Amino acid sequence: MKDPVFAAAVRKETTRNGVISMPVKVQADLPAKEILERENIFVMDENRAIHQDIRPLKILILNLMPLKEETELQLLRSLSNTPLQVDVTFMAMASHESKNTSTSHLNTFYVKFEEVRRNYYDGMIITGAPVEQMEFEEVDYWKELVEIMDWTDAHVTSTIFLCWAAQASLYHFYGLQKRMLSEKKFGLFWHKVNNRKIPLVRGFDDMFLAPHSRHTEVPLEEIRKCSELTILAESEEAGFYLGMADNGRRIFVMGHPEYDRVTLAGEYKRDSDKGLPIEIPKNYFRNDDPNTKPLLMWRAHANNLYTNWLNYYVYQTTPYELDGTPF
Repeated sequence: MKDPVFAAAVRKETTRNGVISMPVKVQADLPAKEILERENIFVMDENRAIHQDIRPLKILILNLMPLKEETELQLLRSLSNTPLQVDVTFMAMASHESKNTSTSHLNTFYVKFEEVRRNYYDGMIITGAPVEQMEFEEVDYWKELVEIMDWTDAHVTSTIFLCWAAQASLYHFYGLQKRMLSEKKFGLFWHKVNNRKIPLVRGFDDMFLAPHSRHTEVPLEEIRKCSELTILAESEEAGFYLGMADNGRRIFVMGHPEYDRVTLAGEYKRDSDKGLPIEIPKNYFRNDDPNTKPLLMWRAHANNLYTNWLNYYVYQTTPYELDGTPF
């Protein structure tokens, strides 16, 4: 049962121009904050948040991507479309040295697992990582990641695993192996919804586009064999996209709905400049011309996905007092 004070507080959220917007609470000097404010996204720093009579949803983001500031911005955008206040904490691995993000940024805006292991969170997002062509056990932070994934069972109400993290969690929890693809799955792919009765896909179109950028997959037929998993969306070309287990306590997203307009373009240019074998991302550039501006055709789907997650699997499920999960 949701605490009535919590529910009333949510109804007091800020309204601008007749549109209710969610304040994403971040540290005052986080670089992404200024960019989001320029995009008219309501971002609240901690100084203002402490003066509001609201218990925000506490969301922990384990950012495994090399370009952490870019991923911060993408995920904060994705979490900015409900009337719920969200208090975001970013976490980095202690067992891995980041080479693409400054130490000062990590020290200022990120925590390590030891600092939060006794905490409880309403929701968590574990991002993908460019390590998919390695065996899981060969990844230098694998043992720490396994510990964190196990920790979520008792400390997080609902966790989203994105792309490689989805593969890692399916392997760790259910023993499902990933396999190499003959060529990189790269671009926008059409997906169909499998079960409209599940709240996570409420409001989805029958067919929708979502970005993929990966060299491996967990075979759809193997996921179907696992009775603990529910497949919610899939693609004839890209395979498994969205699924869940344990009534939504674990949610698996095999693509990158959080990507912004130019992310795939940046990846294409990066690999092309390095002389790596890379095809033009499918369904992305107008007439497959990489010199054109990509069409943004998945933002509505991404917003819907994260809004449904926050509403149905975090806000409506989490206890008001975060002294343990409700399970």
